[in-house]
Amino acid sequence: MTATDEDRFSTSAYLRARGTASEDKVGFAELFFDLVFVLTIVQLSHTLAAHYSLLGLVEAALLMLAVWWVWIYTTWVTNWLDPEKAPVRLLLFVLMFLGLMLSIAIPTAFGAGGLLFALAYAAMQVGRSAFTAFAMRRDWPDNSRNFVRITAWTLLSAAFWLAGAFTGHEARLALWLVALGIEYVSPALGFVVPGLGRSTVSDWEVSGEHMAERCALFVIICLGETILVTGRTVAAMELLDGFTVVLLAVAFASTATMWWIYFRFGHGEAAHLIEHTVTPGRVARLAFTYAHIPIVAGIVLSAVAEEFTLAHPHGHVDFRTASAILGGPAVFLLGNIWFKAAIRGRAPLSHLVGIGALVALSALAPAVEPYQLFMAASAVLFAVAVWEFLSLRSTRADAVAKA
Repeated sequence: MTATDEDRFSTSAYLRARGTASEDKVGFAELFFDLVFVLTIVQLSHTLAAHYSLLGLVEAALLMLAVWWVWIYTTWVTNWLDPEKAPVRLLLFVLMFLGLMLSIAIPTAFGAGGLLFALAYAAMQVGRSAFTAFAMRRDWPDNSRNFVRITAWTLLSAAFWLAGAFTGHEARLALWLVALGIEYVSPALGFVVPGLGRSTVSDWEVSGEHMAERCALFVIICLGETILVTGRTVAAMELLDGFTVVLLAVAFASTATMWWIYFRFGHGEAAHLIEHTVTPGRVARLAFTYAHIPIVAGIVLSAVAEEFTLAHPHGHVDFRTASAILGGPAVFLLGNIWFKAAIRGRAPLSHLVGIGALVALSALAPAVEPYQLFMAASAVLFAVAVWEFLSLRSTRADAVAKA
């Protein structure tokens, strides 16, 4: 980028100044915006726990994918638009209010709240993209054209979101799946629009440090939900005995282990890679936009598992309890495999073995009680973390010795 380009960015009413410390900084307006998604994640986990079935899992997955998509699109936008500038800050406040409406509608999205959910979601996606195209029109016309394409695709998906809101349950699910498919496929197609061409990953200049920190903050929100679940469930009990305290400690340790696996062994590497690669857009799309989906889903499912276990630690382990207890850590590890393979070029063996161990534990489910299965799954997760720690320490020691 030339000096003239940097001057144009620094004087823009919308864009982050390039080549300055503020380019990578996460603004307070962004952190304020994230507060809405605390409620969103709470709503998602509560809704899944209350309607835990095969259909409930599909519906929760659809809603979670929609929530993630609206959040990650906003993260991409604030990678370029400066939240410290008044028009962009106002955009975030409007999106925040719409996100509040979206969150409120989640428990009844496939019932009476369908229209509210669809309207809020479509308004966020279309409005943000159109605003960004307008904001970039003078200082960054190429990227403005990209967001014109994105706006066209979000308008197409919005038609299906809104159409689904006016139909019955089965038709709504089908139409919303089509809408979600349009949104998830469009980046892979380069948001191609007749007459406007298509985008390529080389067009997307991103700040790796900003992108990594934003996604890390969303993971923190999700991990915080697991702590809220355990605290709320135990607080509602009439008697807090020693057994419950031990089970609470195991639940907390499981959450801390997920934090360890993600932050200690992946987040920093990803930020460094994206800052030093020639195609930061490709890495950001793969490692952050897509690979974080199962990471977030695994944490939400783990929160549901903790609620099930703490509320009913004894008795028979039914399918829903076993699938949550084992599925949460398994999906979380799967996401970390995808994330770390994208930045290291190889999948961590510890994670693959961990998933295998969780699958093997499913054979024990009929013979144990919920708390026992939960403790075993937590032990597997901890073993994966220790294995990865020792493996990476050995690898780094070898590298130092060779140097």
